[in-house]
Amino acid sequence: MLNTLTIVYLFYMFVAIYFLLLFILTFVKNRKEIFLVPETKKNYSVSVLIPAFNEEDSIEGTVRSVLDSDYKNIKEIIIINDGSTDRTLEIARRLEKKYSKIVVLDKKNEGSKAAALNYAIKRAKGELIAVVDADSYPDSHAISTMKGFFDDKKVGAVTTRILVRNRDNFLGKMQSIEYKVIAFTRKLLDFLDAVYVTPGPMALYRKKALEKIKGFDVKNMTEDIEATWHLIHEGYKVRMSFVSKSTTVAPNTLKGWFRQRIRWNIGGFQCLSKYRKVWFRKGMLGYFIIPFFAASLVLGTFGLGIFTYRILRRIFYSYLLTNYSIAAQTSLIYLQEVNLNPSILNFLGVILFIFGMAFVFFALKFINNHIREKERFFSVVFYSLVYILLRPIVLLVSFYKFLKGGYKW
Repeated sequence: MLNTLTIVYLFYMFVAIYFLLLFILTFVKNRKEIFLVPETKKNYSVSVLIPAFNEEDSIEGTVRSVLDSDYKNIKEIIIINDGSTDRTLEIARRLEKKYSKIVVLDKKNEGSKAAALNYAIKRAKGELIAVVDADSYPDSHAISTMKGFFDDKKVGAVTTRILVRNRDNFLGKMQSIEYKVIAFTRKLLDFLDAVYVTPGPMALYRKKALEKIKGFDVKNMTEDIEATWHLIHEGYKVRMSFVSKSTTVAPNTLKGWFRQRIRWNIGGFQCLSKYRKVWFRKGMLGYFIIPFFAASLVLGTFGLGIFTYRILRRIFYSYLLTNYSIAAQTSLIYLQEVNLNPSILNFLGVILFIFGMAFVFFALKFINNHIREKERFFSVVFYSLVYILLRPIVLLVSFYKFLKGGYKW
């Protein structure tokens, strides 16, 4: 009889292979449309919102990247100083005096980025709202290659490729690989009407859509995921422009990375809890997006944990057996105990790992050919073998903090 861990592991393998094959088939069918940019003659007015809390090192660079946009109908750039204690407000005021498009709002920090955004949305005048994190740098053509999607009245938001800007240490290189794979996967989800997040480094929203969902959820740690689900729940579509790009400053220390991922996971659990009644209801949100998100967040991480546990258990068992045999002066192995037939579970694990590695290499090659970059082979192997194995640790800590409550941004 199969034990519980084996059943869960087999289920994980089935789900992982199913989604992997789904992505492959989606790419094959839509590969010629990945770089498609919808043409439009409409000149939507855009308000750019930049929430900032203690961003003195990057706020000016972010603002200048928006000012360098080739889109000529940016109506205003609203910097929301969210209770900063450094020189962020001082720098923002200086920029406000220099550029007529810049408006600075100074408010008390309420403990969430969502509150800062909602504060600015009420004052924004544009038909479209661009949200840009204060440590991110949209390309000059980002807005102009995203706006065409809004000719479809059902589109409520458009996201883009988010790439890592700082890759001067090994952690940065790992995150760079991760973000590229995520960007490639997100575009495939776009073809399935299943984009589940509009990340903060660069997202474009229809203002009327944001007003309909009453802005961002101030209680959610990942307001961008929740807003995306809310828009889809209200009947809007969410698209991705693969041609557009924004770079962002990723955590450069393991402690900073860990805190960021804890926040992301807690926000994910919050979304799953808030929309628990939508599971297997309400179109793509309930039938695909939420199950896919849950599988990616929980099942995939748990599967990695089980696979690691099986390997470590086998190594530990062999170590104890070897020590016992040496101490007892008995044979380490008998010929009749040699089994050349591989375990089906191990075989499936190896097959899945090979396919997963192939998918990562292909995604990186596809994106790197477009942006003329290259990853070292060793870095990709380390990412696939070691970096992703940190996820079970993050998941367990996140789940504990989620159950405990009292978490903060």
